[in-house]
Amino acid sequence: MKSPSEIRKIIRFYVSGIFYVLIGIVAVSCKNDIETINSLSQIDSLPMEFARDIEVYYSDSGKIQAMLKSPYMIRIEDDDSYFEFPDGFEAVFYDSVMQPQSIITANYGISYENKKQMEARNNVVVRNLEKQEQLNTEHLVWDRRKGIIYSNVFVKITKPDEVIYGDGLKSDQNFEFYEIDNPTGEFQVYPDGGDSIQQ
Repeated sequence: MKSPSEIRKIIRFYVSGIFYVLIGIVAVSCKNDIETINSLSQIDSLPMEFARDIEVYYSDSGKIQAMLKSPYMIRIEDDDSYFEFPDGFEAVFYDSVMQPQSIITANYGISYENKKQMEARNNVVVRNLEKQEQLNTEHLVWDRRKGIIYSNVFVKITKPDEVIYGDGLKSDQNFEFYEIDNPTGEFQVYPDGGDSIQQ
């Protein structure tokens, strides 16, 4: 039979043991909660912005060169910040007196601010309003720093009197002067009312 003092020591030992176990459980659960909260706060604090029905103007030396509009824009800010246009966009390029020269439309676009480049994908159409020429492709890059547009995939150029196909293209951003990779096509000639000639 243990004495009352020994029984009290045993009770204190078990109570203190249970106390430390409870402290350990609380500490672990608090750590998990803190980690969860931190991970959630990181997700919630992602530098992301949304905007609808936007218009963005690009200028050089105080002169507006282009205007881009889109029904929906997402802006992501990280080491390589970019704007995304998941619902498509339209970009209008102007001459020195603010007259529209060419227009680019696409079903999707993404613009990298540090590189000053924009990619257009899916049903990309470029129109030169003055020359009445149209480019169709599935991927196009607009390099704002160099003032050029280019594609490394299949392209189709429709002119009033001919259609040209190619494996890629490089052009000024107004789609006025361009070079086509591996061009083929067909065009109309009428020396004496003749038929179309294919190349």
